[in-house]
Amino acid sequence: MDVISETEPSGATPEPAFAPVSQTHQQRPARVLPGLPAAAGVLAVSLIPAALIVVGVAETSSALTVAGVVLLILASALWRGLFVVSPNESRVLILFGRYVGTVIQAGWWWCNPFTAKTPVSLRVRNFQSERVKVNDASGNPIEIAAVVVWRVTDTAKAVFDVDDYDQFVTVQSETSLRHLATEYPYDDYKPDVISLRGNTDEVRDSLQAELHSRLKLAGVEILETRLTHLAYAPEIAEVMLRRQQAEAILAARRTMVQGAVGLVQMALAQLADSDLVELDPERKAAMVSNLMVVLSGDHTPTPVINTGSLYT
Repeated sequence: MDVISETEPSGATPEPAFAPVSQTHQQRPARVLPGLPAAAGVLAVSLIPAALIVVGVAETSSALTVAGVVLLILASALWRGLFVVSPNESRVLILFGRYVGTVIQAGWWWCNPFTAKTPVSLRVRNFQSERVKVNDASGNPIEIAAVVVWRVTDTAKAVFDVDDYDQFVTVQSETSLRHLATEYPYDDYKPDVISLRGNTDEVRDSLQAELHSRLKLAGVEILETRLTHLAYAPEIAEVMLRRQQAEAILAARRTMVQGAVGLVQMALAQLADSDLVELDPERKAAMVSNLMVVLSGDHTPTPVINTGSLYT
């Protein structure tokens, strides 16, 4: 019946469950040229070897023809430097294993043709976790799930400091969700205790703070977190439902009794002030008993007319 999960010790400050890498990277803008002028320049350069080939063939000069072919091959490589960046997209430029910068401005650009261009999306994304079965702070097995809204803010960290930032977000989100479930009880059976069900804002802020601490290494910003599913595990759901019903009935009864006592006190005080009737202690006790039955009962009372006396 118990569920055992591997999580951090309760009460610990949210810290990444891994040692930081020895060298971190910071995003910086790359130096690139506008695509249209660059394309015009590459086209002009490509015309020169084409002209050499034409002249070499016309004059049957093998040297000119070979030189034109070699230069044309080299000029054609320049076309590989052209690339397009769409809105809310970026390109991380890597030249011979060295990070040279990131292009985040949408448009048509040109850079060194030997530069690798890794696309990284800057759009806002959602991650919907699976329903996780874990013990809460009271040891009760519960099912919990959450949605995480995130986006990449530092492309250099996302590409170089973690292996796969998409998978990194998934794993760390599920780990943080498990840790959150062990930090709080499902319900607030004790006063001044934060619970998963009763303090949704505090729980959401705690989950968002822990995720921010874990994912900042990958250059990821957490925009919003929210629990999408929270329930007792099926094996104890019926028992806990009866417990909640009993506590709700007890709370309702307590409120009814407090209100009834106040009404009885008010009725006795008004009768005493009006001199309408003089009540001895025995009559006061009978009146209090009748009022409490009427005010605290579950059903509408049936009136009974007493034509006799309390003493006969």
